[in-house]
Amino acid sequence: MLHFLYSQCFRLILPFVLLRLWWQSRRNGGAANGWRQRLGFVPAMSEPVIWVHAVSVGETIAAGPLVKALLERRPDIPILMTAMTATGSGQARAMFGDRVLYAYSPYDTPGSVRRFVRRVHPCALAIMETELWPNLIREVSQRRCPVFLVNARLSARSAKGYRRVGSWVKTILGRLDWIAAQADEDARRFLTIGAREEAVSVTGSIKFDVDITPDVRRRAADLRQWIGGRPVWIAASTHDGEDEQLLAAHARVLQSTPGALLIIVPRHPERFDAVADLTRKKGFTLARRSADEAVAGAQVYLGDTMGELLVMYGAANVAFVGGSLIERGGHNPLEPAGWGIPVISGPHVFNFETIYRQLDRGQGLVRISQEQELANEVIRLLVNPEEAEAVGRAALAVVEANRGALDRVVEGILSRLKTAEAQNDLRR
Repeated sequence: MLHFLYSQCFRLILPFVLLRLWWQSRRNGGAANGWRQRLGFVPAMSEPVIWVHAVSVGETIAAGPLVKALLERRPDIPILMTAMTATGSGQARAMFGDRVLYAYSPYDTPGSVRRFVRRVHPCALAIMETELWPNLIREVSQRRCPVFLVNARLSARSAKGYRRVGSWVKTILGRLDWIAAQADEDARRFLTIGAREEAVSVTGSIKFDVDITPDVRRRAADLRQWIGGRPVWIAASTHDGEDEQLLAAHARVLQSTPGALLIIVPRHPERFDAVADLTRKKGFTLARRSADEAVAGAQVYLGDTMGELLVMYGAANVAFVGGSLIERGGHNPLEPAGWGIPVISGPHVFNFETIYRQLDRGQGLVRISQEQELANEVIRLLVNPEEAEAVGRAALAVVEANRGALDRVVEGILSRLKTAEAQNDLRR
């Protein structure tokens, strides 16, 4: 009954969702962001695919090493990457070019999902992190296609919400062939909301297997050289409500360290212009990455390009990870940690609580609660490079100590895919 009501409600709101999509694309000056694909009208695939679904940029970046490994281990099966957002889709294309197939994921109505699945012929579906779409999971599993929840995480807040519809969630989870949980507490929460014990494993987070390629290191070194010998701190994946606090903190930093540069990278591209306007309004000199503007005289450098965040981390001395000064839940801190630079975070990190706890225990994390405290910590680390280096080494040590989840996840997916292929062969 709950599933029926869910599907009916989604059908009812779908016109408004499409209208919002059209309005957003009009404001951003683009096409209607694949609305036909979202309704399931994708080009028919000529052969079965391994389907990897990631909702947006963060999950797409995390999926990158997994997709790369699957391409190497099963070159005979095409990879289809889907995302819910234009930024996620753009990130996937920036990483893989023409090596994989792309589409926007279908809206979770029965018709949209059915059309999509009939056209793409998945032989396996790997869903990143927490995307429990009932119609999608049911439609794929009914086609004897294994469904995996990879790098799975479940916060205490989300678990509490799922328990309110416990019997329905148990049915959804029962269709998952494997839940590869990031940590013991994630696995335990999935079990408490109805997952099958035999379907849950703790593999660790594949985000620890951050891959900083030689090309990324070269581009970061080029950016660092272009900036010069100035002290640099980066505020990455920022949200509305954080930017004013970050700029206020930078004003304090400049009083202590006049040559300091703030690289600010908003989480969502549609906010690039607004953040640029705010920066100028607050009296800062600004250079924009997208315009290739000279950074020599700038106090703030706006990272308004796609797919370059890892490069920009590599050009910084200190990193603040956004979504944590407001109740957004924080973003992935392991990319700056992988560079061996100090990580600063606000108090709201419930989306990545296990990872932040590990960094905290390893003394690779600096926690702050508000703008003035942030400024003080940035100043402390910029003017004490030996201390910053020690915190950065500690952060990198946590990353290195927790690598290996990627191999476990890839082995788990491929072994279950092989079993499913053998069973399907027997049915034929």
